[in-house]
Amino acid sequence: MLSLFLPLGILIVAGLTTLSAVSPHAFHLQLIWVALGILAVAAFTVFDWRSVFNHRWMIWGFYGLSLVLMLFAYLKGPTIRNTHSWIVLGPITLQPVEFMKVALIFLYANYFSRRHLAVARWRTILTSFLFFFVPAAIAVRLPDLGSAVIFFSIWFGFLVLLGLPFRRLAVAAVAFAVAAGFIWIYVMKDYQRARIIGFLYPQEHSLSINYSSAQARIAVGSAGWLGKGYGQGTQAQLGFLSEPTEDFIFAAIIEEWGVLGGLVVIAAFLFLIYRILAIGALADENFEKFICLGAVMMLGVQFFLNGGSSTGLTPVVGVTFPFVSYGGSSMLVDMFLIAIVNSIRTRS
Repeated sequence: MLSLFLPLGILIVAGLTTLSAVSPHAFHLQLIWVALGILAVAAFTVFDWRSVFNHRWMIWGFYGLSLVLMLFAYLKGPTIRNTHSWIVLGPITLQPVEFMKVALIFLYANYFSRRHLAVARWRTILTSFLFFFVPAAIAVRLPDLGSAVIFFSIWFGFLVLLGLPFRRLAVAAVAFAVAAGFIWIYVMKDYQRARIIGFLYPQEHSLSINYSSAQARIAVGSAGWLGKGYGQGTQAQLGFLSEPTEDFIFAAIIEEWGVLGGLVVIAAFLFLIYRILAIGALADENFEKFICLGAVMMLGVQFFLNGGSSTGLTPVVGVTFPFVSYGGSSMLVDMFLIAIVNSIRTRS
């Protein structure tokens, strides 16, 4: 058990430590979400989750509810940070796209566990494509490009890991490229296109569209091996680094704790991924194995996109760092996945 929760604890502590230095208000709220996540892990250690999520109607109900909530957020939700991604329930704000991520994992785990030998059939590919494409189209309109990328990654990752022939993968990639071109021209907002163009030309527009990325690189580049110390990061503390609690929290961590601190966080995350894969390999059923694979794909893509935006490796798409960034919905969803994975481990 320690081999799963030790790296998880390192990630959570790293995030809470940085939040306490950058935003005490976010720190106290995050403590609540972490506590709820720990309760979820404890509950699923006792409760057999398979009695609920082994039923297809329950999985489809979860998927449908998440889709309805995404539409509600788009049509009726408040505008926060120029997006309609949230549903406000009194003092609580929820992001339905986070619930859709785990809904897709369960849906694909159930779908492919019964069709993994027929994964090369066009019907299987096209049907599974629609599962992610519908919520991805809504996510782009919110706009939330990062979540749309994660939806695609979960689908495409399953196809690759299940051994889809290269020709089929190439056709799927071409189809997605055509769809992406349509989205680029007719769906994406101007500022989203500008972010991607800015990523391709990082030395230009450093005071406009590339400002956040430039400040993140300054924070990382000025940290040195040991960093500037707790609460001493100039870019994060003086407000130059935008969103140091979410999009650029990894840059804030490196600025205060140095390259060594960043490497510790990366090592903890990679070891957590390794443990989830090991648990999946020992699981009794394909459904459980595929849940672990889906969790790895979702968490891995979020880690790559968030860490990459802090270091200039990827465009800024507004994705949280799993277990580290501030965010109630993302923390609950991530901890829920850990609770399921731990339950699979205890029952294998």
